[in-house]
Amino acid sequence: MSTATVKPSSEGQILIPREVRDELHWDAGAELTLVTTGDGVLLKAKPKKGKLRLEDLRGFLRHDGPPVSIEELCKPVDYSKDWEESEKRSR
Repeated sequence: MSTATVKPSSEGQILIPREVRDELHWDAGAELTLVTTGDGVLLKAKPKKGKLRLEDLRGFLRHDGPPVSIEELCKPVDYSKDWEESEKRSR
């Protein structure tokens, strides 16, 4: 994950550094969405319509924590407590 400091031009334009564009696979002409948040702005690639290509999924399942073992990944999920709570609420 990269961090960059940029300054808007007098026209409000910013230059996204090459290392950031390369990391996010944003080529020239990529459509981006700018979303205002409580902390500032979020800039993200506009979702493409149509079928996804394998390259479009690169980095989608990012994990920043320690490695997870195959055993932990394949461990069955016990939904019984959630199911019981759901049943109680519906009564």
